[in-house]
Amino acid sequence: MVQAVVVLLFGGRSSEHSISSATAGGVLRAIDRERYRVIPVGITRDGAFVLEEDDPDKFALNPERLPEVVDNGTRIVWPDSTATRTLSVRRPDGTVEDLGDIDVVFPILHGRFGEDGTIQGFLELLDLPYVGAGLLMSAIGMDKHTTKSVLRAAGVPVVPWVTVTRAALERDDYLWLRRIRALGLPVFVKPARAGSSVGVSKVSEWSELDAALDTAFDEDTSVLVEQAVSGREVECGVLQGRDGAEPRVSVAGEIVVSGRDFYDFEAKYLGAPGIDLVCPAELHDGELREMQRIAAQAFEAVGGQGLSRVDFFYTGSEFFVNEVNTMPGFTPISMFPTCWIQSGLSYPDLITELVELAR
Repeated sequence: MVQAVVVLLFGGRSSEHSISSATAGGVLRAIDRERYRVIPVGITRDGAFVLEEDDPDKFALNPERLPEVVDNGTRIVWPDSTATRTLSVRRPDGTVEDLGDIDVVFPILHGRFGEDGTIQGFLELLDLPYVGAGLLMSAIGMDKHTTKSVLRAAGVPVVPWVTVTRAALERDDYLWLRRIRALGLPVFVKPARAGSSVGVSKVSEWSELDAALDTAFDEDTSVLVEQAVSGREVECGVLQGRDGAEPRVSVAGEIVVSGRDFYDFEAKYLGAPGIDLVCPAELHDGELREMQRIAAQAFEAVGGQGLSRVDFFYTGSEFFVNEVNTMPGFTPISMFPTCWIQSGLSYPDLITELVELAR
């Protein structure tokens, strides 16, 4: 069998650099080495593209030392036109080595400068096939305000929200605070363009709002304040259909919050207590079918390419879409792979399916 060359792209300039690196470790460990030759390309926090080690253990998620891409002096040389797909590396001594022709790029990048359409645009310019959502879908999915606006226009139920910038607050804080307070308590305050619960706060008293806004504004210039929904947090994975077929939707998983305010960064990735991940979630057949129907509708509304994890609040009578994540957490224990494993698709086979969809 002739191996296809897969460039695994990870790290990046966002605050989710370490999560991206940990995800890459999971993919390096699980990808089918008989079918694919992997070229690990790390992006440092400063944006340098470096040739990384093909070593899953190097990028294990350790709470004591989060993995990261460190500048090793190498530089990746991308194809200089669409007439070639040859990838090269320039070593620290200046010598250039041919790494072979690229078949697919697998951008395991979370957050800005990776999940927001920027790297997708770069790969489009080079005419390189890549895993996941295209430029427009990535940009829509990265911006929570735009996602909610598109979903609402498509008839997908979403939670009421207010989007505000710091400049707008400074111009007329009375107006914007009145709009925010109209949502009622509690509310969640989130950066518009960040993931992994970075910069997110739950506000149970209005005296906590200013600090929550400051935390979110540290991540982005635009912030969402969302009405909190009393209900279950459930989510499922979606894959693009083959050859124009309908999207495929996994079984549901559930985030059971017991000893924390919400599913925050520490609970997602560092094993902090107070959260249980249950998959498959206990839903009646009719409830699951309705959730899957809305998930497919939401996926297609924002572009319908590659993959996504669709997150819901379920009140017991209605599903509200909270988020459409176009590059969800992809470590072996993350909810997206777990839901597909419970649906009969193993982690290695899920990786293969995504690569083949891109090809």
